[in-house]
Amino acid sequence: MPASMKDIKLRIKSVQGTMQITRAMELVASSKLRRARDRVEHSRPYFETLYATLCDMAAAEPRLQSPYLEHRASGRTCYIVIAGDRGLAGGYNANVFRAAAADAEGRDVCVLPIGRRTVEHFERQGTPIVSRAFAVAGELSVSDCFEISRMLCGMLAAGELCEIRIVYTRFVSMLTQTARVLPVLPFRPPEQGGKNAHPMVLYEPDGETVFDAIIPEYLAGIVYGALCESVSSELGARRTAMDSASKNAAEMIDRLSLNYNRARQAAITQELTEIVAGANAEAM
Repeated sequence: MPASMKDIKLRIKSVQGTMQITRAMELVASSKLRRARDRVEHSRPYFETLYATLCDMAAAEPRLQSPYLEHRASGRTCYIVIAGDRGLAGGYNANVFRAAAADAEGRDVCVLPIGRRTVEHFERQGTPIVSRAFAVAGELSVSDCFEISRMLCGMLAAGELCEIRIVYTRFVSMLTQTARVLPVLPFRPPEQGGKNAHPMVLYEPDGETVFDAIIPEYLAGIVYGALCESVSSELGARRTAMDSASKNAAEMIDRLSLNYNRARQAAITQELTEIVAGANAEAM
């Protein structure tokens, strides 16, 4: 077999092996994506109830005093940045980092990174990191989200932070995932149109204490919801990227097979030409 034909055949086998890997990764991402979307749907009612309660309390007591409602003119902003643990997901990680950089421009910032790629990125940037304890996004649980919430709420209440923002990726569809920056604290209740129509509710021991107790639960719910959305987005982006890679591999195999067949046909034609020429020479 000529060297060129052998090289083409080895290349075809190599691309076929790569395509098997990309197809397997696509199937794994599709399987995990269904579970991740279920987690998103199940977490929403809890967060929505907490948010509605906080809005009701802020509307019912306009003079409510809380460090979680205080808007400071200066101070350090903490970004909770959620990205992936691995690559091979198209522009998923790059879009998150780009959104965080654009929003943080001109601010005094620190970062709580979630995801191995996030830790690596901000270490290279030299950005102050609050904690590296939550570096593996795929292993985070609800209890970890509550731990993050308690830590950051304590820093905000102590005046170490002026604001907390979350950078994550919202899952829109299998083909569309959007990086978003969500201001979380200080809490901004929606503006009430007209008079407050909510019934009077008595809180024990008082409204401020209950409000301050609910805020960490609220932040934990947002972190968990953003984490679920980001995991779903990463899986969707990886599935799309692997599907595209598999199609590109199939096209490459078709082109290589065509080149192999052409080279093989050329070799056969040359052998026949040499045989005929030899037979003619003997006849003469």
